[in-house]
Amino acid sequence: MATGRGRLLQLHWRGLQALRLPPGGVGAAPGPDGEAAGPAGFRKGPGARSAGRAVLKQCAWRGRRCDQPPKDQPVSLERMPSEILLKIFSYLDAVTLLCAGCVNRRFYHLANDNFIWFRIHTTAFSPKRCNWKVNSAEETVVSMNSLSVEDKEAGYWKKEYITKQRASVTAALAQVLQPVNPYTGLPVKTKEALRISGLCWVIILKAKNGQEYVMEHTDLSVHDSSVTIVWYSKNWPQLARLSALDLCGVTPVFMNRSKTPSRNGPRWHSLIAQYNLSNLTESTMIGWDSLIRIFCLHPGLLVGLWKREEELAFVMANLHFHHLVEKSTLGSATVPYELPPHTPLLDDHPEYGLHGYQLHVDMHSGRIFYLCGTFRNLFAKKGSIENGYVKLVVIRFKNNTEHLPLVGKVGLSWRTDVFDGCIKSCSIMDVTLLDEYGKPFWCFSSPVCMRPSGPSDGPNFLGQTYYVDYVDSGGKVHVELVWIKETEEYFIVSLVLYLRTAKINQWFGTAY
Repeated sequence: MATGRGRLLQLHWRGLQALRLPPGGVGAAPGPDGEAAGPAGFRKGPGARSAGRAVLKQCAWRGRRCDQPPKDQPVSLERMPSEILLKIFSYLDAVTLLCAGCVNRRFYHLANDNFIWFRIHTTAFSPKRCNWKVNSAEETVVSMNSLSVEDKEAGYWKKEYITKQRASVTAALAQVLQPVNPYTGLPVKTKEALRISGLCWVIILKAKNGQEYVMEHTDLSVHDSSVTIVWYSKNWPQLARLSALDLCGVTPVFMNRSKTPSRNGPRWHSLIAQYNLSNLTESTMIGWDSLIRIFCLHPGLLVGLWKREEELAFVMANLHFHHLVEKSTLGSATVPYELPPHTPLLDDHPEYGLHGYQLHVDMHSGRIFYLCGTFRNLFAKKGSIENGYVKLVVIRFKNNTEHLPLVGKVGLSWRTDVFDGCIKSCSIMDVTLLDEYGKPFWCFSSPVCMRPSGPSDGPNFLGQTYYVDYVDSGGKVHVELVWIKETEEYFIVSLVLYLRTAKINQWFGTAY
């Protein structure tokens, strides 16, 4: 009612102004018909009354038009005053507030308001009390914090809130990963940690002109000790325009274990590895078929190129479970996660060399396993050091009882939106080597290829001999296989690990 009366009075006052009363006020000048003005200042006579009504109608029409926004200037949040937007933002939760800050530059600065984030921070992390009475000391602390809100730079309490939320996520994941399997030395609940964290992986293709293309994985396979992630698309950027590829783990900034993680909210990127796409040369090619050629980039990345167009067909990343969750969640978008400094484990008998080691090795493609073997009580004498490596023999060539077959036809399966296939003699190898204390000493997951060599000179073998080699900063793996034509299967006749002495000395504090 008050608003309606005010509107009518405003229109009435506009009508009075339109009549243009004389400066002297009431009775200062006669009307047009020679009659004096009335006590209220209105002109008498039917002409004056009709003119007044017309002016009032015109003013009312102008008022209604003023209330309607112009068609070329629609009403939007961006045109609202900052005070009103801050009031609206104060009702948002943290996730929605972060999303609103991504709209434009103005919203970003408004969404960094310290008073809003201080309230969110206090609500989330203030101590919970079971009674209504508040301690005077707590009141003093809250009041002092409130007074210091203005003294902080913009976005301070936003950073504090996100930092504490990330710390709580890290603590929750660490608790899940705490139980360790005594046989593999790896966390028992790695798959559960991947599920509750909402972890996924993306590749960022970087063009030579600075442009970036972000792609989320299209396929995922979780194995006993590793995970295989695949990306394929019909709309890859041209390979000639690309210079590098970044592999990142992506998790929601705020984790809620009672809900399924959402991919639409703010997410945290953790850089895992960087690859130079100029290294896709003949030296890194490990296999091919009628449609594609595949290239292996360390660590554990497989790139498939179409033979005809020489363009990207798919990208496959193979990640070992050892520190997988930490590498995928605790790094930043530009800096990978660094493992905590290792405390050397003192070797009680360094003169005897390495002893009590355990190896678990898998060879697989997709969900098909060709080999799954565990070897215990491995040892290497101190005298077996040569060229900076310690030789650790797992399967001996001359001992037929140790030889193992590969189950099935070995090949690396691949697929895209249109085609699929299998590249013979290639597979994924997962290696987990535990030291004498049962701690993971050397772990990797990488594509490998069997290459032919000369005929075997060992006893009881008449078939073609093949070998598989792998090398990284931790050591080397050398596998020899023989193709048995009668049974149409491969047999591993030799498996040797070469461990770098520098890694052993750093691990145990020795001086080999």
